[in-house]
Amino acid sequence: MNKEFWLERWRAHQLGWHRDDVNPLLIEHWPSLEVESGARVFVPLCGKTLDMGYLAGEGFEVLGCELSSIAVGEFFEEAGIACESSPEGRFVRHQGGAITIFEGDVFDLDESLLRGVAAVYDRGSLIALPPNVRRPYAEHLMRALPQSAHTLLLSLEYDQSRIGGPPFSVPEKEVQAIYGGSHEVIKLITEETEEVPPRFAEVGVGASSSPVRQVVWKITPR
Repeated sequence: MNKEFWLERWRAHQLGWHRDDVNPLLIEHWPSLEVESGARVFVPLCGKTLDMGYLAGEGFEVLGCELSSIAVGEFFEEAGIACESSPEGRFVRHQGGAITIFEGDVFDLDESLLRGVAAVYDRGSLIALPPNVRRPYAEHLMRALPQSAHTLLLSLEYDQSRIGGPPFSVPEKEVQAIYGGSHEVIKLITEETEEVPPRFAEVGVGASSSPVRQVVWKITPR
């Protein structure tokens, strides 16, 4: 799996991960981070999620990072937000209202682009990445983000032997191994979900005999 995999998914409009509503887990658990209104919030691998519009509507300044120009264009078009685009280093910066999306590779982000970020909403980036990429990804972001940034992380747990990702299963021990050395990692909720990709359902993953669990984590610096 590489960048071209995701770009092709957007070109083919194979968007099994995209929700047509705001994630209810965000609405329920975002307040637990106690982020002040007006603060800067980062959404990695943002796609065209409606969650960015929700956060902006709650009074936050939203920064996203997305590889696909198609995703960025569709986000602003579908949200009815006019945006201005300009080059910025290795990225194209798209800004409309309280939302800015950096179009490019998340591994090219640095402290200058993420300066002032108070919180991260990782709704699906960790579970989108294979095991050999997850730790380098998380460690890169922890270096680029302010040390004081808090994170709301949404992950999945299921029997990975039944079917491969994405989305991948990220077990608790891996979340703790990645973040626990420098952060306090608190599990807020675990709940079974029937909202699974069609190919999962075809092999019975998501049924009661092989459940898929959504997990919400609050990750705060020590």
